[in-house]
Amino acid sequence: MQTTQIRLARRPVGEPQDDDFETTTVELPELQDGQILVRAVYLSLDPYMRGRMSEARSYAAPLEIGDVVLGQTVCEVLESTVPQRAPGDLVLAYTGWQTHAVVDARQVRRLDPDAAPVSTALGVLGMPGFTAYAGLLEIGRPAEGETVVVAAAAGPVGSAVGQIAKLKGARAVGIAGGADKTRLLTEEFGFDVALDHRSATFTDDLRAATPDGVDVYFENVAGPVGEAVLRRMNTYGRVPVCGLVANYNATSAPDSALGFPSFMNLVLTRSLTVRGFIQDEFAPTHTEAFRRDMTPWVADGTIRYREDVVEGLENAVDAFRGLLAGRNVGKLLIKVS
Repeated sequence: MQTTQIRLARRPVGEPQDDDFETTTVELPELQDGQILVRAVYLSLDPYMRGRMSEARSYAAPLEIGDVVLGQTVCEVLESTVPQRAPGDLVLAYTGWQTHAVVDARQVRRLDPDAAPVSTALGVLGMPGFTAYAGLLEIGRPAEGETVVVAAAAGPVGSAVGQIAKLKGARAVGIAGGADKTRLLTEEFGFDVALDHRSATFTDDLRAATPDGVDVYFENVAGPVGEAVLRRMNTYGRVPVCGLVANYNATSAPDSALGFPSFMNLVLTRSLTVRGFIQDEFAPTHTEAFRRDMTPWVADGTIRYREDVVEGLENAVDAFRGLLAGRNVGKLLIKVS
């Protein structure tokens, strides 16, 4: 069996380019005891992948040149050496940007297509949904009547944050780019207010949308949007820091109107809790509750979601560029086969 792979050819500088990657086809090894052969059906594209392409110090080791680009996948089992996994089973795996793989059967989780569309295991019922659930409830801890603001609110994490905040009785203010996305926030995801960060009046609009200040800011973006929201924070406000996508393609230190001394002054004078997190640190304590709560919320439509599906592994690089530029709406997936 052969697999077609997309590998890191060189480390991107700024926006990833086509020649930062190479596509190759290789022979897969023979199955050993305890292994399964899988075919990728869906590949998840996520902003964190950009950081793993860099040598900069981070929470995880970077990809090496020549490595298959990492990524979570929904796969179909083609061959198996273990009774627990049979051909035709659909499983959640980490096979990366490739069409087929041989993996340890213990490292995959079987999916039930009758319980939910299997693509949701990469989105609202997977890592992005868990990120929103654990980050908001463990760090943000929204109380009834408080104001929760989230940037990149039309994405898979941000849209879930706003809806969970509403379920907890909070007021949800979403920030996104463009009229189509902001309309989606209020009409489909139920946000109380949607703001367009591209608007020339964004700062004034944010002030009008948060007359009583901001109690929780779920940070996905940073940049000027984050700075504008931080200035609106109330005393004892909480800031779960999930991502900084505005900086991921930066080739130099971003300009900042707020600046580190001013930021730290806000942290001190308003007694802010600013807590960065990586979602898997909450897996031991929150996975059971997430599945217990989120699965029925999605099933009965309490939590709604969008998926942006791009056909073909060959389009993964361009789709990834679009993800970092904010072109997608909802969870971005590559339909591999």
